[in-house]
Parts: sequence; structure tokens; C-alpha cells
Amino acid sequence: MSNYTKQDIIRMVEEEDVEFIRLQFTDMFGMFKNMAITKSQLQKALDNRCIFDASSIEGFVRIEASDMYLYPDLDTFAIFPWRPQQGKVARIICDIYRPDQTPFEGDPRYILKRVLARAAELGYQLDVGPECEFFLFHTDEDGAPTTVSHERAGFFDLGPIDLGENARRDMVLTLEDMGFEIESSHHEAANAQHRIDFRYDEALRTADNIMTFKLAVKTIAKRFGLFASFMPKPKHGINGSGMHLNISVTKDGKNIFADPADVRGLSKEAYYFIGGLMKHMRGMTAVTNPLVNSYKRLVPGFEAPIHITWSESHRRPLIRIPVERGEATRIELRSPDPAANPYLAFAVCLAAGLDGIEHKIMPPEPVGTSVMDMTKEERETLEITALPADLKEAVDELEKDPLLCRVLGNHISEKYAEEKRAEWAAYCEQVTNWEIDNYLYKI
Repeated sequence: MSNYTKQDIIRMVEEEDVEFIRLQFTDMFGMFKNMAITKSQLQKALDNRCIFDASSIEGFVRIEASDMYLYPDLDTFAIFPWRPQQGKVARIICDIYRPDQTPFEGDPRYILKRVLARAAELGYQLDVGPECEFFLFHTDEDGAPTTVSHERAGFFDLGPIDLGENARRDMVLTLEDMGFEIESSHHEAANAQHRIDFRYDEALRTADNIMTFKLAVKTIAKRFGLFASFMPKPKHGINGSGMHLNISVTKDGKNIFADPADVRGLSKEAYYFIGGLMKHMRGMTAVTNPLVNSYKRLVPGFEAPIHITWSESHRRPLIRIPVERGEATRIELRSPDPAANPYLAFAVCLAAGLDGIEHKIMPPEPVGTSVMDMTKEERETLEITALPADLKEAVDELEKDPLLCRVLGNHISEKYAEEKRAEWAAYCEQVTNWEIDNYLYKI
């Protein structure tokens, strides 16, 4: 990770002919925001003197307490490769502070930093590797996104069947220009669905990278006349898009999840971490799967998890232990989707896992077969519970989990629940095509 000084930033802006700098931050609901400045204002920004009106950002603050400051994280400085080569555009990701120089409790990046600071007190570093899936759709004559694609490629297919191959290649090259280490890219299972995997990193940097990744993917897709969608389930009858999280924890440079003496190669800490995730999973789901649409993905028949189980051998449980052991030992959480705010999603996942370690929460025995093949009685005997079935149920579960509410803080937990309940209510008022097709002619 870079360790830039203010002088480094000023020098790079001059040497690279950067004219505009975007001061970026993420709102509560995972949307990238930014304020652009010219290089003449760079020193002011680096001195933490750039103010913005936070009352205009959904879920932030009321108008009478609206002035907030952007504090640039210098190590996130990057130049956008897709902008002009003369008068280039760069960005710096910022933290949000109040006028009294205290962190704003509604800043998702601050929430994750608090969890990571708690982990550091215990001697732990938390690393995360995401698996980000997305769709590439056509746009209409006005440039608006559609859900139309003419391609019929499937898992690991290549061009010319994979019509998005060229766009995906340019996305990879662009991300590498921005410092990403891309591990692989390929077509996913559904038509027009793609995946690009980048290397794991420390949790805060990975959350920053996810936000940058989504921006770069959307930008390059637009160059090809396409629209990149991270919507969890844009079309009925096909697989949705997930954002599986591969989590590992190190202490003194060693992976604490590994234990070669264990029959599964897992340490007690690994079991406890799994136990913590399973204990808090129903409450976490409102954050890891934040949309009404998220729950259209978490249904039978499309590989996404539905029940709260773990396995080292079966590929489709909620929590999977990939085959690699030793320093590569990790826990894969398969329910999150790419609509999640990565800062908040990481914060609740890591806090739940740490709660498991601190309180030595042992998980139940792993399940080596498909839960969907079990009878209701078999699931009840094994005390297997399900993820929330919809956004309302998920928010109810979040509000019942005191640990997660403490992690998010009063501001975010209250505002988040309020907005998500409003989203659910608005959805419930809609009259859908399905209702018209099934009821209009017969009632």
C-alpha cells in the first residue's frame, strides 16, 4: 500500500498534468459521491478545508447541521486512465468529518475503521477478497439502460459466443492501470453475466477497491455502448449476481484460521469465526443484501444460498471453506450481493466473526449435502434456519441484533432501517405485471 505525503500528491499532480481532482466518498447506501476541484484548490483539500453540504446526501444530516469536511486519504490517490491525457483527472477517497474535527458517525468508511481498530487491539488484521459479478446489457436509442442482450454465452464461454469479451478485457487493463492485481476474469453462468476477480487485501483497502471497481466497470462498459449493472437479480429465471466475500485473519503475519493438526485443517479461531457469522447472519442480511431485489436472488434453483449452513465439501452453502489450506485458508461467505455498501457489509461481517472468536461460539456440524434435498423434518432436526425471505424481515432481524446496531452506531442503524422500511412500503404498493397477468382476466 502506498504511503503518500501531501508533497507526493502535489508533485504527482504537476508531473502527470492532472487538472481536476475528484474528492470521493460513499453514502450510507453504497453510492459513490464526489466533489471535483481544480489543481489550484489542491492545497486547500490536502489541508482538510473542503466543505460540502451534507444535508443533500440521503441519510446524512438535517439542514441545520449540514456543513461537513472532506478529509482526503492520501494513499487512495489514483489517476483515471479513461480521462484525457492532457488535463488528466485524478481522485482521492475521503473521510467525512464534522466542523469540530470529529469523525462523522454516518460515514460508512468510519464505521469500518472502528471495527478494524477493535480488531487491531486484539492483534488481528482482517483481509477480504471479493468475487464481483455484473451484467452487461444494451442501452436504448436514448442511451438509457435496458435488460436486453443478444448473447447466449454461459459459464467460462469465450468469444465470439461471449459478446462482452472485448469490453471485459478493457476493464481488466484499465483496472491494472489503476494498480489492481487482477487474478482472473470470465463469463459467468447467466447470459450477459461476467466476473472479474482482484486480489484480496486489507479490509479497508478492499472496500475502497470495490467502489473503484464498480466505477471503472461502468465507465468502460459505456465506451462499448453497454450498461454494466450490479443489480442482484435483473431478470427472472436466470442466476443473479453475487459478491462472495473471502475472509481471512492474520496475527503477527500468520493466518490464524489454519491448523494442520485439525482434521479439516481449521483452527479453533476459524470455527469460532464461522460460529459468529452464523449467529448474526439473519441480522447482517439487511446490510449484505440491501435491496428489495436482493431477495429475488436468494431463492431455490439458482445456486445462491438460502439456509444458514456451512461446509468444507459442498459448493453451495451459505459459508464455504475453499480447498486451499495453510496461509491460504479462508472463509467464503456466499450471500452478499454487489448492491451492498462494502464498508458496512465488511463491518458487520467482521464484527460478527470477531464476536465468535471473543466468545468462542462453536458452529454446528458442517452440512455435506444440499439442504434443498432435505425434508422439512430433516432441517428441523438439524436446527437449520433460513436467511430472511425479504427486505422487511431482514430489517426486523437487524434491529433485533444489539451487536450489529452497536457496530453501525445509532445514526446509521436508525436511518438505514427507516429508509429500508420506506423502500419496502413503496414496493408493496406497486401493482406488478405478474399481478395483472395472473389476476386481471379471472377476477
